[in-house]
Amino acid sequence: MILTLFLLTLAIGLLAQWHVKRAYARHSRTPVQSGYTGAEAAQAILREAGIHNVTIVEHEELLGDHYDPKHKRLVLSSANYHGTSAAALDVAAHECGHAIQHKQAYAPLEIRMAAVGVTSFASQLVLWIPLLGAFTGLLAPKTSLLVLAVAWGVLMLFNLVTLPVEFDASRRAKLVLGKMGFIQHGPESAAVNQVLNAAGWTYVAAFISTLIYFLWHLLPLLTGRHRN
Repeated sequence: MILTLFLLTLAIGLLAQWHVKRAYARHSRTPVQSGYTGAEAAQAILREAGIHNVTIVEHEELLGDHYDPKHKRLVLSSANYHGTSAAALDVAAHECGHAIQHKQAYAPLEIRMAAVGVTSFASQLVLWIPLLGAFTGLLAPKTSLLVLAVAWGVLMLFNLVTLPVEFDASRRAKLVLGKMGFIQHGPESAAVNQVLNAAGWTYVAAFISTLIYFLWHLLPLLTGRHRN
């Protein structure tokens, strides 16, 4: 059964990743008439939002784009930093959405930022507790289940609060790209929607996977049936 769950969650994650990579690859070849690069669009969006303390930096990892709230950095892959495609602009605008959330103290983002430490600890627990139980026998099955249920619960809640953070950033990106004239209605706006919607499914997949593992470890505790 555990092998089935592992393969199921793996398939969910891989399918979501394949979907977003396919959409990104397709629309990285969709040029925008405005001619803006991702970095230029990001700079203009941040300036329009009154954000002047966020640095836009380039890095080489494809689809490793992110906003770093600790160091106030908006990190764009080289393809999106220099790219003038619909995909490059929507990724840049999405990350700007996170910077705007940070400025406005958007509650789900604040919760997510505060939970990073405990989430990292929970990630270590779900990795090491099964190994300790299997190879050392130091932990009783019920104790292992309890610890794992709590850890997976933390990861599930973190992924749950991530959903409004990511979907709100995508909503902001769609609005600002059209409002500021970076993209035109028609194929360009359709391309932006497809890439951002595909990216959203990766976060849904992460939530579903952690929910499955949380329930898998919680239900035996509730029913009194303890697994090894």
